Amino acid sequence: MTSYFAEDHFLRLSDASKREYRMCADVLEPIRDTPVSAIDTPLLAAIHDKLAKKHSWDKANRVRNFLIQVFKFCIPKGLISKNFAEDVIKKPRPKDAPEAYRTWAFEEVQTVLDAASPQLRAALATIFCTGQDPTDALEFRKDQVDDGVIWKGRNKTNVGAAIPISNVLISELARVPAHDAPTLLASSKGTPWTYDGFASAWQRLRTKLEQDGRAAPGLTPKGLRHTMATWLREAGQDEREISDLLAQDSKVMGLHYSKNAALARKNRKTMQVWEEEYERRAMKAKVSNPQKKLANPDERN
Repeated sequence: MTSYFAEDHFLRLSDASKREYRMCADVLEPIRDTPVSAIDTPLLAAIHDKLAKKHSWDKANRVRNFLIQVFKFCIPKGLISKNFAEDVIKKPRPKDAPEAYRTWAFEEVQTVLDAASPQLRAALATIFCTGQDPTDALEFRKDQVDDGVIWKGRNKTNVGAAIPISNVLISELARVPAHDAPTLLASSKGTPWTYDGFASAWQRLRTKLEQDGRAAPGLTPKGLRHTMATWLREAGQDEREISDLLAQDSKVMGLHYSKNAALARKNRKTMQVWEEEYERRAMKAKVSNPQKKLANPDERN
């Protein structure tokens, strides 16, 4: 594991992925000094079973995924002959397990945004309006914006993204206090958000809203990404159109991308569908609760 943490592959991962893998290494602390050559699939399967019972099926699977990476980089060094972790069968998701990143209702989005600080609101609104992972959205730079499109490679997959800036997001970003950070978003200190800082601010807000009975359990920032995908599916968009906008698996651009005008035009159309869906849900919420003031500045004006 120590050897893997020195690999360029690990060092290039996003901060969130690095934290995830170090957590997995901490779980495996009791066997840290075991030579990798002494570990085989049956032993790993037994460890996998034990972790599932002690922690959860999900943590057991995450540790398995981490070990697959560790073993992969041990093979070229001649330490092992094959990746024994790959043959460990993943634990199935329990049927009664709650959705990991559940979608947000429109009213939940508005409640959270209205209760958030200006800086946290801007961060959550950017995730909501772009459908990107929180770690990616927090890193959007001002110099990555060109002609109303954010051009960025996803941290997790290196898949290039061409994300049109919707009118909803323009309205939200107009509320952000001025700052000199190179990123679109900034903390209350005027510096780029760290993921830990963002996560702490979100956790405090969510806890308070749940305690006050204003938010149901299960809301996560990453759930906002799933919310965009869900809305687009319900509006009739196909999987290819959604994947292109959310930069899920299209290889049209790599991390060192070129600005693909055709993809940007296509994504503008998809974003327009999302905006129309947003307005439809906003109107529905307004009709069902006329006393509720919507967060869209156009509504207030």
